[in-house]
Amino acid sequence: MAAAHQVPVLLCFIIIMTIMLQASADDDEEWKSATATYTKQRDASISTEGACGYGDIHRASYGEYSAGLSTMLFNKGSRCGACFQLRCVDHILWCLQGSPSVVLTATDFCPPNYGLSSDYGGWCNFPNHHFEMSEAAFAQIALPKADIVPVQYRRVECQRKGGVRFTVSGNLHFYQVLVTNVGLDGEVVAVKVKGSRTGWIPMARNWGQLWQSNINLSGQPLSFEVTTSSRRTVTSYNVAPPNWQFGQTFQGKQL
Repeated sequence: MAAAHQVPVLLCFIIIMTIMLQASADDDEEWKSATATYTKQRDASISTEGACGYGDIHRASYGEYSAGLSTMLFNKGSRCGACFQLRCVDHILWCLQGSPSVVLTATDFCPPNYGLSSDYGGWCNFPNHHFEMSEAAFAQIALPKADIVPVQYRRVECQRKGGVRFTVSGNLHFYQVLVTNVGLDGEVVAVKVKGSRTGWIPMARNWGQLWQSNINLSGQPLSFEVTTSSRRTVTSYNVAPPNWQFGQTFQGKQL
């Protein structure tokens, strides 16, 4: 009889856990409030430089659908590469009809301007949630003549073509790698490198998604281990040949 009573109890426990897990997943997908503007300078940092280290974001595969994040969202550069879905809301004059959404990649930092109030020019002042979008991306959700629009945003998985990319730079005493084209959550939190004559070497974040090490790795095939904010790890073995050169880009596995 005791065993018979255990079945409904176990079933109830499974149902409760399922509901809790579903509620947690729903919370992660909730829309949050923010504001958005766009840069009108086609060759400005949003396209060619930026605080994430990507350089020309078109070559980094992020193209025009990119954004600079305010301090609150940028998180000291760890959010570089993360993807956000945005839609313009609650502005009948500027928002496009139906509130279409656009998916952006975080590629830059929108610095605060404490000389201006946070509701008039100081859009990126702490603790505002603000996106400085590319002009092309902004035009997907609002009229370009708008100054600033209210938006809703949420994190979404990044859809990338091909594998994670590793661009090496530096010199014999300072080795650096730029990690781009990262799928899923897109937010890299740890990188390790391995040569044929070394074990796995943890790399330190230099800035954005540039990671560094002071180990001389010349003349060795290189392997990389990348971990994202969701604690997913992908290991790419021997992606760079022994005769690799600084300035080259190599492609590994995708998450």
